Amino acid sequence: MAKAGAKKSNVKIVKSSAKPAPIKAAPALPDDLPIVALDLPAAKLSPAMAAYFKKCQEKLGFVPNVLAAYAFDTVKLEAFVAFYNDLMLGPSGLSKLEREMIAVAVSSQNRCYYCLTAHGAAVRQYSGNPLLGEQMAMNYRAARLDKRQRAMLDFSVKLTATPASVEEGDREKLRRAGFSDRDIWDIAAVVGFFNMSNRVASATDMRPNVAYHSQAR
Repeated sequence: MAKAGAKKSNVKIVKSSAKPAPIKAAPALPDDLPIVALDLPAAKLSPAMAAYFKKCQEKLGFVPNVLAAYAFDTVKLEAFVAFYNDLMLGPSGLSKLEREMIAVAVSSQNRCYYCLTAHGAAVRQYSGNPLLGEQMAMNYRAARLDKRQRAMLDFSVKLTATPASVEEGDREKLRRAGFSDRDIWDIAAVVGFFNMSNRVASATDMRPNVAYHSQAR
């Protein structure tokens, strides 16, 4: 869909009738296994979750290890998937890239290996900028961010490191940067979710799929 005001291109797009090649499953490698350091036998997946795992395999070439880690309890798995998809993929005043940037900045503060690896790859993919993915993981302050992004990440890291110190002045900085009150809620929700996820991942030594490391480089 063309952006408003954009000039029409004279380049014709030729659609191919060839079917896209199927994505090959990414093999598990030694750093993938075991996925967590706890002995939690997998439960039988519900039909909805079995379909979701199949969709991940088809679209990504693998099932993210975080999903496999939660698969010992179908109720917890379904709750995690529903909350994640709503926060990260659902309607929001925050772009998908901005939400992934929050995930990586929070995970960097918490030094969460799993989330830095998985969501660093997502930042690279959404932005088309491998450098930005690295900067988010190492130190977001080194990135050439605009006023909106910098305010968003400053707030996210403060909420992660010293939540009791957040006050009205911090929310007002976000408003001045262009965020609505609903946006501020969404920022806080993404921050809260990844602080929870970081702690569970660190507590269980959750291992990211090795395939993430080479994505969008």
